[in-house]
Amino acid sequence: MSRVGDLIRRLFSLPRRQNASAMPTVRYATSPLLASRTPPWRVKFLIGAIGLGFAVLIGRAAWIQIIHNDFYLQQGASRYERRIELPANRGRILDRNGELLASSVPSPSLWVIPKDFEATPAQFKALAKLLNMKSSELKKRLGGNQNFAWLRRQVDDSVAQQVAALGIKGVHEIKETKRQYPEGEAAAHIVGFTNIEDEGQEGIELAYQKQLIGRDGVRHVIKDRLGRVVESVGDLIPADDGREIRLSIDAKIQFYAYQRIRDAVAAQKAKAGSVVVLDAQTGEILALANVPSYTPSDRRNLTGAQLRNRALTDTFEPGSTMKPFIISWALETNRVKPETVISTGAGRMTIDGATISDSHPHGDLTVEQVLQKSSNIGTAKLALQFQPKEMWELYTAVGMGQKPQIGFPGVVTGRLRPYKSWRRIEQVTMSYGYGLSASLLQLAQAYTVFARDGELIPITLLKRDDGDETATPQSLALRTDYKPGQGMPAGELVPVRGTRVFSPETAREVRKMLAMAASNGGTAPKAQAMGYSVGGKTGTAHKQEGKGYSGNKYRSWFVGIAPISHPRIVVAVMVDEPGNGVYFGGDVAAPVFSQVVEQTLNRLGVMPDLDVRPDITAMQSVEESF
Repeated sequence: MSRVGDLIRRLFSLPRRQNASAMPTVRYATSPLLASRTPPWRVKFLIGAIGLGFAVLIGRAAWIQIIHNDFYLQQGASRYERRIELPANRGRILDRNGELLASSVPSPSLWVIPKDFEATPAQFKALAKLLNMKSSELKKRLGGNQNFAWLRRQVDDSVAQQVAALGIKGVHEIKETKRQYPEGEAAAHIVGFTNIEDEGQEGIELAYQKQLIGRDGVRHVIKDRLGRVVESVGDLIPADDGREIRLSIDAKIQFYAYQRIRDAVAAQKAKAGSVVVLDAQTGEILALANVPSYTPSDRRNLTGAQLRNRALTDTFEPGSTMKPFIISWALETNRVKPETVISTGAGRMTIDGATISDSHPHGDLTVEQVLQKSSNIGTAKLALQFQPKEMWELYTAVGMGQKPQIGFPGVVTGRLRPYKSWRRIEQVTMSYGYGLSASLLQLAQAYTVFARDGELIPITLLKRDDGDETATPQSLALRTDYKPGQGMPAGELVPVRGTRVFSPETAREVRKMLAMAASNGGTAPKAQAMGYSVGGKTGTAHKQEGKGYSGNKYRSWFVGIAPISHPRIVVAVMVDEPGNGVYFGGDVAAPVFSQVVEQTLNRLGVMPDLDVRPDITAMQSVEESF
């Protein structure tokens, strides 16, 4: 064995050959690294670390592929899938006959990528001119966000074509929609307008924003790198267009009314004016016009005075237009009869140290003549027979101090103080319209009690139609039990149900008195209309300024009914601050009433009930109709 060992040792110690490797000989038996034993925990740690790494990788793969794959699928789809919005069309606004009052039309809008914008000085100058802006303003727009900027939205097609013809790099065009208002300033206060984002700002556009706006749809598509649609993916959600709103307004009557009040304001050098036309059978508002007005599609330099819907938002002391209600209640409670004589003396009366007066002394007047001559003294003596609560309930019953429920922005309530705080002189002055306030619309609605045989009817700006989903509950409460001869001839429209205030007999008696007031011998003979019997009441009052009254500023108005024998419409007219030397309601507002009545009744196809001559002799046929 020793020889074998020696032999092995000699073999390992033999000299190397000349071409042998230069690597030194390792003596494995003497290497401390190979000779030492590896600790067991090190092997286990290494295996555990490798296993943990594989577990993390498996967990991450499960998180991406199974648990949270929606996010990654969405991120992947966003690289090739595009979401195209399908804009909904804003609903149209129509008049009662289907005539357009507001609609949406396509309109180009111009935008730019400022970082791509390249234009010569001549092109830049031409672009600014076409956009109707200064060069400095255009430079400012280009100096903001370098990825996107609006140049001009909703421009005319001709402007967009001329801009495209300039060939300026970075300028682009997109199709939007804008609102058109065919009736212009005549119907501006009713229809209102939208802003650049198609959101209602005034009028019906604001009041019915939710119904008009609709809901946008969406379409998912795959586009290639050039932006071309390759195919559609997913479900298509179609756009839900806005609802169509049909108003009670008649566009032709609205235009007539606007023309007449516009001309009257100009002729009288007045500050403003308003007209309201109501259908006395249905409570529908056929016209509501104001001056000054504005063009809804061009609102540059627009003022607050132009925006005000004065017939709804402006309140004033209604003056003598309240006298028919006091007389009606005196008749209704059997305190007087139409022929009862009331002494007005010299036209002056002192109550609690305050003196009230008539414009002229009238001496003894019947109740009919008190209204015909518009006597403050006669009305005051009737009012003093009432308890304050009784008079307050009467005014409340005809809508004073209450907001008209027409669903329109800006409608005011007016003012009617609680009766417990009334002094005796205040009760007297309120009997002829001082000490309370109302809008022109409130007055027009109040007069429906005379047109509808003692019923106050609800009014609406929406066309009353059983099949109209946008109608109010009141507008669907149509009567089917109305009998011929109760204020209208057989075969006419079925009226809405109202709230009883006076008996039919009382309403007819007062209608007769209103006819006397609008005839020769009354305060408003200029209210007579060609071929139609009319009745109504004038009002003239000093304007309030602060806590007092202006000495030379007036409001003039007239509220009336036509035809008086079988009422179809109620018309209220107000002229604010007439400045041409004439300010009485019978001279300023009554002629407008006459013109509006003639045109409206002709438009509605109502047959004349008088001879062609509107004079005092025609009153005989009116009296016979009662």
